[in-house]
Amino acid sequence: MSKVIEIEAPASKSVSHRMVIGAALGVGESRLANVLESDDLKRTMEIMQACGSRIERLGDGLYAISGVAGTPAGGRDEPVSCYVAESGTTCRLMTAIVAAGLGRFRIHGAPRMHERPIGELVMALRMLNVGVEWEGKAGYPPLIIDTDGMPGGEVNIGMDESSQYLSGLLMAGPLGKTLTINVTGKKVVSWPYVGLTLKAMEEFGHKFRVEMLEDGQWVEKDWRTIRNVVPGKTRFVVKPGFYHAGDYRVEGDWSNASYFLGAGAVGPNPVRISGLRADSLQGDKAMLKILQDMGAKVDIEPDAVTVHPSRLKGITVDMGDCPDIVPTVAAVAAYAEGPTTVTNVGHLRIKECDRLAGPAAQLAKAGIKVDVHEDGLTVHPAGRESIKAPAGTVFEAYNDHRMAMSLSLLCFAGVQVELDDPKCVAKSFPGFWRKWAKVSA
Repeated sequence: MSKVIEIEAPASKSVSHRMVIGAALGVGESRLANVLESDDLKRTMEIMQACGSRIERLGDGLYAISGVAGTPAGGRDEPVSCYVAESGTTCRLMTAIVAAGLGRFRIHGAPRMHERPIGELVMALRMLNVGVEWEGKAGYPPLIIDTDGMPGGEVNIGMDESSQYLSGLLMAGPLGKTLTINVTGKKVVSWPYVGLTLKAMEEFGHKFRVEMLEDGQWVEKDWRTIRNVVPGKTRFVVKPGFYHAGDYRVEGDWSNASYFLGAGAVGPNPVRISGLRADSLQGDKAMLKILQDMGAKVDIEPDAVTVHPSRLKGITVDMGDCPDIVPTVAAVAAYAEGPTTVTNVGHLRIKECDRLAGPAAQLAKAGIKVDVHEDGLTVHPAGRESIKAPAGTVFEAYNDHRMAMSLSLLCFAGVQVELDDPKCVAKSFPGFWRKWAKVSA
């Protein structure tokens, strides 16, 4: 029997962002445990500190955070610098959060961030009479926010590009008067991430309603039971309130665990990842079902998952709720029998890189054919023995942490995975290479 390799899941990036922001907006001091320590989280912490919060690191993943009592402090003449680097989560959440503050704020980042749209969110903020000026191209950072607080009222937000627009408005909502947010647009992507936002808001003591239109009447729903969100028929009503200080702990990250789950399925040894909650609301928990649908043997415990080496088959899967693990699934699909088609992820083109064209180009270097479609991709495997790359091949990560980590799965076919920028994993998982060595040795 093969030796089971034990891996501890890193802290959730998505939950860490939300809990740090909640504590930093609160009244009094909170203690947060198991916070992810990564480049993206540093950006969020730095911005909240610039807005008046005090954040002290007490140990590994342990922080004491004193909040701003609901009012991020901006500048009077010169705007407070809100540098987001390449963190899309920081950019979208903090744009809404500082709009509920007082003063001037400048949202800016790395060059790639200035190519990623944010016009939908800014249009919503302007509906609430928040002043926003574009410094360059309209619809994209950098931008200046000039605000006297968020007055409340009613606003529309589309989720065709990102659920983070809605999450930002939800987290900013309690800082003003009662806010009603109508979901508009053509479709809803990454819905489970909204669930993480609502869960964090509940933990910090906020009251809100989720209502759906039925027979011409708005009917309140338990948000935990919602699976299908229809634009034009869903709205959120957020009541004013303070973020309550307290002691909180961040759960493990299904997104960053996906590479190790994949390693268990395509590598030589079973891999057990601890620290993953079986009842998690994280959308990327879908990696388990995807692997099971492909034929992988999976053992599930309340706080851990074991994936066993398995003979995999290709599938067709809608990944609109879990787009971050598309590069992982594409790499795993290279080991399957028959094609795998991923659908409903056209918005991946506006991530840290084009996460449809990127995997296609890099997997091709290892002899794997990938077709890119308008809203997804198809991987055409030709067998494990055909996964090869000439000596000296350098794989491009496009400065994208998820590209770098997903390409590492090619090592189980004997490919020497040399990346142009292995350090980019620090964006979300600084300890990745140390842990990866345990499964790839």
